[in-house]
Order: sequence, then C-alpha cells, then structure tokens
Amino acid sequence: MRSIFATQALARRGTVVLRAKRAIEAMLETGRAYVTAPRVESADALVQELAAHGVRATPSDSPSPDARATRDALGLTQEQFAMRFGLDIDTVRNWESGRRQPDTAASSYLRAIAGDPDAIEAALWHPRRAAGSPRT
Repeated sequence: MRSIFATQALARRGTVVLRAKRAIEAMLETGRAYVTAPRVESADALVQELAAHGVRATPSDSPSPDARATRDALGLTQEQFAMRFGLDIDTVRNWESGRRQPDTAASSYLRAIAGDPDAIEAALWHPRRAAGSPRT
C-alpha cells in the first residue's frame, strides 16, 4: 500500500503514473531506481513525503555539463573535440554559444567524456580494446 502512495507522490509532481509505478517497483526489486519529477515545488518536501512512505530519495540537481569547459580542459579546439568524440562540429558550436542545450543523452555523454576521455575515445574508436579484448 505504501508503494501506491509513493507512486502518487511522484505523479502529483508531473511524473507519468506508469513511469512512477515502474520506478517504485524497480526500487522494491533492486533497491534502486531513477525517476524524473518535472514539477517539484521543493526537493525537501518530496524527500520527506517519500520517506513517510518508506522510500529513501536523493535529489539530483546535476545541470547540463559545460561543453566548452570540458573541451578546454582537454586542450582541444572545437574541431578536434568533435572529431575525437564523434560529434558534429555544428552541435559543439551550438552548445558552446548557448544556442542549444545538450539533451539528456548528450549531457550523459559529455559527463562521461569529462570523467574519462581516454576510455570514451577507446570505446568509440576501438571497442574491442575498451572491452578488454585482445588486440586484433
């Protein structure tokens, strides 16, 4: 019964009911789940309400990564950055100029690049080596 109330708490904050239900089910099964609540009036209020229903929540306020800061940290030009990581040069320029924001997948990719650029490059261009397979 408590899982129903936790699902409703997420749904009231803009999460699609089915997505909220599946997140709570995944949390019950594996101990962990990730869900987005688009209309959170207060992260603390949501955390407290979920806790009252047996769910420990940790808010994530991770903003989109700064593409330029990531590129600058690697000492690459826009063209070099785009080529090294398989990105379209116009996309990189749009992110850096503020004309566009990276979508969720691109944000995750930029975080991965910032965290371990060599591993990302290896996975992109040499997938067998990145997976630990012997060189061919």
